[in-house]
Amino acid sequence: MRTSSALDTVIKPGYWRAQQKAQTALTCPELQQLNRGKELRWERWRVLYAAGSALGQLGTVGRKSEKVSMESLQCSRLNGLFAVYKPPGLNWKHLRDTVEFKLLKGLNSNKQYTPQEHIRFLVAPKEGSEGGELTLIAKSVPALSEHSLVRGPKYTSVKVGVGHRLDVKSSGVLVLGVGHGNKLLTDIYNAHLTKDYTVRGLLGKATDDFSDEGRLIEKTTYDHVTPEKLSRILAVIQGSHQKAMVTYSNLDLKTQEAYEMAVKGLIRPMDKSPMLITGIRCLEFAPPEFLLEIQCMHETQQLLRRVVHEIGLELKSSAVCTQVRRTRDGVFTLEDALLRTQWNIHNIQTSIQKAAPRVEAELEKCQTRALGHPDLVGQSVS
Repeated sequence: MRTSSALDTVIKPGYWRAQQKAQTALTCPELQQLNRGKELRWERWRVLYAAGSALGQLGTVGRKSEKVSMESLQCSRLNGLFAVYKPPGLNWKHLRDTVEFKLLKGLNSNKQYTPQEHIRFLVAPKEGSEGGELTLIAKSVPALSEHSLVRGPKYTSVKVGVGHRLDVKSSGVLVLGVGHGNKLLTDIYNAHLTKDYTVRGLLGKATDDFSDEGRLIEKTTYDHVTPEKLSRILAVIQGSHQKAMVTYSNLDLKTQEAYEMAVKGLIRPMDKSPMLITGIRCLEFAPPEFLLEIQCMHETQQLLRRVVHEIGLELKSSAVCTQVRRTRDGVFTLEDALLRTQWNIHNIQTSIQKAAPRVEAELEKCQTRALGHPDLVGQSVS
């Protein structure tokens, strides 16, 4: 009887039937000699099969370990914060989805390594045989189960978080987080960092939503408006907001430490508060247009448009906001913001690595200030 093994599954049944018919014509000694020869050949094939499989598995393990190490290195660099430039007219959700798509495309387009191969014994005609005798040939065949067209993309989702958002009409620096950067976004939010804006206004008309695209409500004159009058209004606004900041910071300004923090501009509200303006000045004044630079926190772009409207009322005129552009968000400036053509995995990884030291230093400074903050309340200057 023939010895059964895993190799029998690759031999056609018709081959064994032909062999059995041929053996019936042989004598007993001849049959025993033939069986011994077949057993030797099968044993030799088993040894070759086992050796080939072992070599194939060793190569597979090596390629797998190399692939895993490269992928882990690639993913480790995608942990942190980076900034992009949001153009006007683009929703922040669409921007986030676009960045996620670009990251997934970059992760799944890594260099494809040599596919895994396995040693298989295939049935083939024996060389030099005229009677159609079959034999087994050891061949290396690719394992298609690991092919990208079979298993699909390796990465199917990546979470990108958004920091302080910008509405559709606004533009400028937008901070995003990926990986553990999503937790850093929460830390940045709790640090109450200031942000810089350039806000452009237009004198002489008022709308229902304080922007130049809203429904027109009224038109007014603006010939009496001068740079000096505008500067006085801005100084009053800044002074009132600075007084409110001290109130929300829960500090006792009679202490020396609180006074030094106020001089250095380190006073921050302890909890969520209304919009606070830490600085405001006029950069350009060319009636009817003017350009303001505003440093603030806890703001929305609609509140900034409302500030322009209120400035127009204080000037005995009216004004609408034509542009809101964020130029700084915490430690991120316009120089750090990636343009739309730069939204790819390589530039994002580079941006994360460059910003990581500054983000860490800023958070440590805020943590130190928060730890020392309770000691400032109720201490009087000796």
